[in-house]
Amino acid sequence: MSFDVTHCTLCPRQCGADRTKTVGYCHCGTEIRVARAALHPWEEPCISGETGSGTVFFAGCTLGCCFCQNREISRSAVGKVLTVEQLADTFLRLQAEQACNINLVTGSHYTPWIVQALELAKPQLKIPVVWNCGGYESPEILAMLDGLVDIYLPDLKFYSPETAKAYANCPDYFETASKAIMTMFQQVGALQWNGTLLERGLIVRHLVLPGHRKESMALLDWLAEALPKEQFLLSLMGQYTPPDMPLPDKHLNRRAATFEYESVREHAVELGLNGYGQERSAAAAGYIPAFEVE
Repeated sequence: MSFDVTHCTLCPRQCGADRTKTVGYCHCGTEIRVARAALHPWEEPCISGETGSGTVFFAGCTLGCCFCQNREISRSAVGKVLTVEQLADTFLRLQAEQACNINLVTGSHYTPWIVQALELAKPQLKIPVVWNCGGYESPEILAMLDGLVDIYLPDLKFYSPETAKAYANCPDYFETASKAIMTMFQQVGALQWNGTLLERGLIVRHLVLPGHRKESMALLDWLAEALPKEQFLLSLMGQYTPPDMPLPDKHLNRRAATFEYESVREHAVELGLNGYGQERSAAAAGYIPAFEVE
């Protein structure tokens, strides 16, 4: 597809910003900014393996959830500026460091440049490429990634338009993300393994939010109905951590109760969904990676 950087409609926000002169809703212009590029041991076991996932954390974000744990980089274009060639070299460096995969974290607003970097690196890249995103993706972005991404790792965050509007100002979140996840599955197909490591496929993440267990269950109901249960993985997360600043919604100023998380996990089991649960001890700020901000 053609991408007009002077009138950006890349993500579902379609803010129309001239990114050569200002920034879009994502807080980014035309410079690729990377906040961290290193081996990361705290993804799902089939992604991190024994040596770690080669994560590349991009600055900025198209969602801007009010409870974001990575707001240090998601709210502004911070980090190291890389050219397309330097980004490709970063992928190859991570591979040389024995990364299990190249894990592209929140890169939607840089998709055209990431695609160029992947095309440069692909002839030498022998490990899978993971697209790690918030789920709020446009058909145009996914069309660009088709054939370049081996593993999709989207969030599925909100079910009701009211919750999505209140927490991320995107009442169309579920409508958009559900279509995106279906497209992702169509692109990569059923799970393919290399021993204990995932080589190709779809993992859908869901973070249980305090006060919203029924919405979590509704999202799991949709997944169980929309996708073949044995052909994708669910990663159910319980590590919601309130931000330092108090939020207007009282629910978000506390951690999810054990009862809330366990009831959602039990519902996933009842539905026959396969994947990962999270130890409750992971719900701490210490599990949030440090970012290299410049």
